[in-house]
Amino acid sequence: MNRFHIASEEDILSGKTTDVYFENTMEIFEKKGVGDENVVAEFTTSSLPKDWGWGIFIGLDEVLNFVEGKDLDLYSIPEGTVFRAKGTNGVYTPIMFIEGPYDEFCKYETPMLGCICHASGVATKSARVKLAAGDCQVMSFGIRRMHPGIAPVIDRAAFIGGCDSISCILGAEEVGIKPTGTMPHSLSIIFGDPKEAFKAFDETLSEDISRIALVDTYHDEKMESMMAYDAMGDKLFGVRLDTPSSRRGDLVRIVQEVKWEFEARGINAKIITSGGMNEFSIPELKNAGVDAFGVGTSISNSRTINFAMDIVEKEGELVAKRGKYSGKKQAFRCPSCFNYKMKPWKGRHKQPICDCGDTMSPMLEKFVENGNIIKDYPNPKDIKARVNLQLDKLKADWI
Repeated sequence: MNRFHIASEEDILSGKTTDVYFENTMEIFEKKGVGDENVVAEFTTSSLPKDWGWGIFIGLDEVLNFVEGKDLDLYSIPEGTVFRAKGTNGVYTPIMFIEGPYDEFCKYETPMLGCICHASGVATKSARVKLAAGDCQVMSFGIRRMHPGIAPVIDRAAFIGGCDSISCILGAEEVGIKPTGTMPHSLSIIFGDPKEAFKAFDETLSEDISRIALVDTYHDEKMESMMAYDAMGDKLFGVRLDTPSSRRGDLVRIVQEVKWEFEARGINAKIITSGGMNEFSIPELKNAGVDAFGVGTSISNSRTINFAMDIVEKEGELVAKRGKYSGKKQAFRCPSCFNYKMKPWKGRHKQPICDCGDTMSPMLEKFVENGNIIKDYPNPKDIKARVNLQLDKLKADWI
């Protein structure tokens, strides 16, 4: 028995993390001599979480592991693409489809969906938070609210979606950056005096670690902020306000007071807030003078995007369950307003015109051919840069 309740790579790739009815289905296929029919199975979502007009697609790199080495082709929108649930013609947007013998990938439906549903939700929430924060820094602090086995998944998606920094050591290694954090309340509690804790922080840690003091352990936030400056001087990068809800009162006023005390004394230190931050609470705090936000649960526990996988062709014939649209499709996106329109695969060479007048671009690209990955996969920093370019166009449409 594993010491932690997590699946190994071998467990996942062998199909042990699938729903049992797919295993039962494979047994039926084997005994009845069916299941090897050539199909097209597309991945769509019929709707996005409430208030979300768009999503960020994440997780393709993991899905490729299920397809590689098998007699399958895979087409997908690139990872980090802004997508809408459906097109202007009402057809659901295929963010990915697999083509080949169904029994080659039947048992992987559940884990493939798992790889993209949660991660895409985290990335989308991170993007929404970053759009609300604008030029202010956003730090991902949410891994403590989720199982440690998926901490790298969460922080990778949060970073790609919009967070400027992440706190998880392994997550930071995954994306190729240094982890960023502040300090815990326990440091002040162990020293018995916040000022002594701030001094120890400054005297012990290397200079490349930003001096950010957590200033709400025992005293008024203004008082502890001044203690932090007395202890660290001009090396103080900033103070973090994580005031508990039972003591918070008006956090905007607290921020304004701390900011006033800094400016009145000529202290050039930033103000960071954390605790319950999301895209709705951030704008008012930003206007009050907050420079950075530590965002936790609202990102790591983001609502999942409910992708589904459905067979839409069998042996070249159009098929689909009720509520789905049959046939292989190309998804076209407007480069200006990011509206989508779907066309049958046979008509994919004629690019439609968006209602805004721009020519729409085909989004589904071939990533796997006969089990061989045919594209060089970008690193997380490059995917993030691609997301940022799209977020610049979404500033007026982020909520």
